[in-house]
Amino acid sequence: MSQKNPFNPSSSEYASASASAATMAPSLGEAHSSMKVPQNVAWWKKFLAFVGPGYLVAVGYMDPGNWATDIAGGSQFGYTLLSVILFSNMMAIVLQSLAGKLGIVTGRDLAQACRERFSAPVVMMLWILCELAIAATDLAEVIGSAIALKLLFNIPMLYGVIITAVDVLLILVLQNKGFRALETLVIVLMATIALCFGIDLFLAKPDMGGVLHGFVPSTEILQNPAMLYIAIGIIGATVMPHNLYLHSSIVQTRQIEQTTQGKREAIRYTTMDSTIALTLALFINAAILIVSAAVFHSAGMTQVAEISDAYHLLTPLLGTTIASVLFGVALLASGQNSTLTGTLAGQIVMEGFLNIRIPAWLRRLVTRLIAIIPAVIVTAIAGERGTEELLILSQVILSLQLPFAVIPLVMFTSDKKSMGPFANKLWLKIVSWTIAAIIVVLNVYLIIQTFMLF
Repeated sequence: MSQKNPFNPSSSEYASASASAATMAPSLGEAHSSMKVPQNVAWWKKFLAFVGPGYLVAVGYMDPGNWATDIAGGSQFGYTLLSVILFSNMMAIVLQSLAGKLGIVTGRDLAQACRERFSAPVVMMLWILCELAIAATDLAEVIGSAIALKLLFNIPMLYGVIITAVDVLLILVLQNKGFRALETLVIVLMATIALCFGIDLFLAKPDMGGVLHGFVPSTEILQNPAMLYIAIGIIGATVMPHNLYLHSSIVQTRQIEQTTQGKREAIRYTTMDSTIALTLALFINAAILIVSAAVFHSAGMTQVAEISDAYHLLTPLLGTTIASVLFGVALLASGQNSTLTGTLAGQIVMEGFLNIRIPAWLRRLVTRLIAIIPAVIVTAIAGERGTEELLILSQVILSLQLPFAVIPLVMFTSDKKSMGPFANKLWLKIVSWTIAAIIVVLNVYLIIQTFMLF
């Protein structure tokens, strides 16, 4: 009797799973197909109806976990690593477009697709890994928000960590007002971050020639071990696994025509939305590194790597307190924005992998506590130094899980049986599998190097 291969079910098995998908409850059931897309209107009006999910995804690419690597990269190596930020952002644009396409075409998010395609033990393993990754990501965002509260209002870290739990209530209130309200808040917070760093960029007066040159890849990155380590850290902190699950679900909040033409149109507008949003994330990540390079590296301060150090040094070096205040406000907005979407992703993977339906408030409370409890315990016992080490550990856990989200995504979107005419073309298969291979290799290298530091 032949055994079922958990990673390669037969076409009949998958056809059966696809048929059962019609009866499977959609993820984020309270928001599924809740937003109508106008028909017979100008293209830009229709595009505006799709604007939103891309920004919820983009906040994960500028969360506090990215700040330390950007600050360290700028202070140590000037503008050189801007090319790495650009490269990692291009990879993110490709992967997020695949996640959006999967949700639109199949009507299932990435977690649900894994549940249908793989055996129960594999699904359970993927769910546990994903929950760990979300907790690790959320942990960095909780600590980032707590650092911002301490810097801006001198609130002790322990209390700051606890305060961040309030965002669970905020999500419930906003979703009761409709999913668009949540998207609007995220966009406003993103605009706040962009404005703050836009002003800091103006105050820092960077060398524009050096900035443009920094976006050109340099062989020095591969030849310098210290530079390569931070470069890999930037890539590892940029591509977030939970964003792939999140995007494949929230694109389904739009009520589209379930025809080939309707899906094709939705994919086009969704890809435009995420690409524009991720371009804004590119600007913000690049701005963090540019400010660090212009202020710290140019002054010979090449060892600035901590967020709190950067905050305290901006004022004396730029001669105005507004720079530090804007930096702190941007950090707080970044932390809160990311915790909102992280909590939402936690709900999606729990529902998708386990097909569990529990009250919305309880789902969000559980996913929130998974991140807050470790942060509270470590902060209470070890203080701020302990939270810094916890941040490092969170990034290692995140790196471990990333291939387990990227590889299934590329597999599913390349499968003609499930995607039909929307399956990845040959050139896209080559690009996406190359990206997956690069991410796996670089993250393995980063994990090995991180453990060697201890």
